[in-house]
Amino acid sequence: MEKLNYLWIYTSIAGALLGAACLAYLKDTRVGLWGYSKFDQCCDWLRDKYGWTWFDQDPDAWKKVNPKIANKISELEKRINILERLSNNDSNSKDRIKLSKQPLDFVEKM
Repeated sequence: MEKLNYLWIYTSIAGALLGAACLAYLKDTRVGLWGYSKFDQCCDWLRDKYGWTWFDQDPDAWKKVNPKIANKISELEKRINILERLSNNDSNSKDRIKLSKQPLDFVEKM
């Protein structure tokens, strides 16, 4: 009878592992994507209806998930800013040639 006192621990661990395995399998299937989208829609509806701000997602959350893409985008934005500044500055053509070869050094000095 004493062994049955710990049965709930073993069944809860087994249930959690089985649930995690099912979620890992279903997350990339059509049914899983549909279920996740419905859950997200439900959370959005609750957020809009009751004004629950703790359901709001961070707009920069994708940067945490994809740091390489975020770094590449910020690097490209820096280069675009440099090119825009250089196109507006027609008086220093010698500086423009030097800076176009090394755009990141120019940004670091600013």
